[in-house]
Amino acid sequence: MTASEETEHEAVSLVTAPRRRRRGNARPDRKRRGWGQTSEWRWARWIVYLILVAGAIVFIAPFAWLVSASFQNLSEIFSVSPHWIPHHFTTSGYRQFLNLGHLSTAQRGQGTGDWRWFTNSAFVATSVTILQTFFNALAAYVFAKREFPGRNAIFLVFLATMMVPGQVTLIPNYIIIKHIPLFGGNDIFGNGGHGWLDSYWGLIMPGTVSAFGIFLLRQYMMSIPDELLDAARIDGANEFRIFWRVVLPLCVPALAASAIFTFQAAWEDFLWPLIIISSPGRYPAPLGLALFVVRNQTSWNLLFAGSVISTLPMVLIFAVFQRRFIRGIALTGLKG
Repeated sequence: MTASEETEHEAVSLVTAPRRRRRGNARPDRKRRGWGQTSEWRWARWIVYLILVAGAIVFIAPFAWLVSASFQNLSEIFSVSPHWIPHHFTTSGYRQFLNLGHLSTAQRGQGTGDWRWFTNSAFVATSVTILQTFFNALAAYVFAKREFPGRNAIFLVFLATMMVPGQVTLIPNYIIIKHIPLFGGNDIFGNGGHGWLDSYWGLIMPGTVSAFGIFLLRQYMMSIPDELLDAARIDGANEFRIFWRVVLPLCVPALAASAIFTFQAAWEDFLWPLIIISSPGRYPAPLGLALFVVRNQTSWNLLFAGSVISTLPMVLIFAVFQRRFIRGIALTGLKG
């Protein structure tokens, strides 16, 4: 090695040595910072889990006690300290509510439930869910993917109706339902009969459209690329075919979320059936359960048993469609 080469090698060593030392000294610092961040993240995650578990217990506790009380007798239900586990397990409340097996004279005097209440609720809620989901999707498609004068103004009017309390529209809706032409003895001008009062039509038809459902689906449809619709138009598809074959299959999560909201609201509706239904054979479940709440004495064991039976369909539906429901809510506002 010549003198010039030795000098160049020493210069390179002097330049690279500090960098190596700095890198070597930096590695423990990086490890320590990474370990600290991991530890802090673990603690934060455990704190979040504890908060979520505490919140879940608070929300689940009333339903858990309802299920437990439905298997208790009246003396246990009204004991000073509530029993989360029945001491004397009994199914008398369910048997009496469903009118199964031998019932004593006192039990028959308390009354029994009727399976028709739940079939009525299932029929009305299913019909409202199917019709509302279809019509909401149609309107949402028009607002999201069709251009016409006044589209945004009309959509704002739809949104404004969400701010009107339902109690304000009870009397107008009642008058409209009563004067439906050619139904319930009415003439062509809607006079002379009771229209859709005390009928399944009156329970189903007012709930076939929802401003919230249109808003939910419209926001989701805004995220669908317009190029897909243009390609379908080039292939000769009309608007309804595009809606049915292209848009709806892409909106399954949002449709599932909207359907769950609609079914829950229709299943739990009490005030509107109370106003328009007078025949016990057409009572839905919430209205039928109200029969066990009387002025002088309430049949709590029957009421608890019926409430559990009435709640089970909603729990099962949410458990089955939970993933689609959460996905539809999470993806609805991505665009628009």
